[in-house]
Amino acid sequence: MDTMTFTKIIGGFCGALLIFLLGNWAAETLYHVGPSGHGEEHAAGYEIAVDVEEEDAGEEEEVDFAALVAAADSAKGEKVFGKCKACHKLEDGANGTGPHLFGVVDRAVGSVAGYGYSGALVAVADVWDADHLNGFLANPKSYAPGTKMGFAGLKNVDDRANLVAYLATIGN
Repeated sequence: MDTMTFTKIIGGFCGALLIFLLGNWAAETLYHVGPSGHGEEHAAGYEIAVDVEEEDAGEEEEVDFAALVAAADSAKGEKVFGKCKACHKLEDGANGTGPHLFGVVDRAVGSVAGYGYSGALVAVADVWDADHLNGFLANPKSYAPGTKMGFAGLKNVDDRANLVAYLATIGN
């Protein structure tokens, strides 16, 4: 290999290294986020104004859940029950991983014979009325801390109303 070829190879590596280092420096200078760490203060490129009243308006409004259940579609509730049937049975006395749900609406909490409850449910309600079912189905872990039910909950209030309407038709 002659000297000219060797010089070209070394020059190519040095040029590539220079482009890499300058590109990295430019990108760091232009796009750096968070605390600068370089001793300089930078203003935000674009500030998003947040209206506090709009945030409060986005929260879920209090709804009359009993009225939603009265207007609910139990056929849709049967489809929503598909999320429950892995652990719960609808036949009277047929417990699965969870207690059976035959006649659960307006049934006393923790009253299924032969099922070992965690005790957390009895502390939050006496009877499974529509409002207690709504709260429990929305987020079981926060409604009854310590419950054995591992389900994350139904976020949609219409799904909960349809499910309660469907469960009211089973055994009541």
